[in-house]
Amino acid sequence: MLTMTAPLLDTVEQTQLKTDLPKIHVGDTVDIHVRIIEGSKERIQVFNGVVISRRGHGLTEVITVRRIVANEGVERIFPLHSPRVAKIEVKNHGHVRRAKLYYLRERVGKKRRLRDRRRGLGHLVPNEPARDKSASQESPAAADDGDHDQEDS
Repeated sequence: MLTMTAPLLDTVEQTQLKTDLPKIHVGDTVDIHVRIIEGSKERIQVFNGVVISRRGHGLTEVITVRRIVANEGVERIFPLHSPRVAKIEVKNHGHVRRAKLYYLRERVGKKRRLRDRRRGLGHLVPNEPARDKSASQESPAAADDGDHDQEDS
């Protein structure tokens, strides 16, 4: 009987999943637009911060976002596929080497900042055309330098 209910639950779950979510990674700075209901009125409040944790899959997938308000750390857990989450925007991609960034809770000031994923990674991308151009320009000069060295000795 369990084997019959699992596919049924999966099909119901597929209809509830959001398809317009951006790619969110741990270390990213995000703006999460949350629907807030106050009495009979509904408004959208933006919560921006750094994603420090991501867990679960499917409908149960949640992210933990941390921000600093009045020198106090505030963390909120957001279910990604919740109808209360109106929109998620990724503002910055942080370069991290861990799956959970709980160590940011103890950091204060500039130590709390994460390095941008696009900065400082130039050594990973080969820059072939620039090397060939510079090597071809230096080759006549290198030949002249070699000749002068032989004449001096």
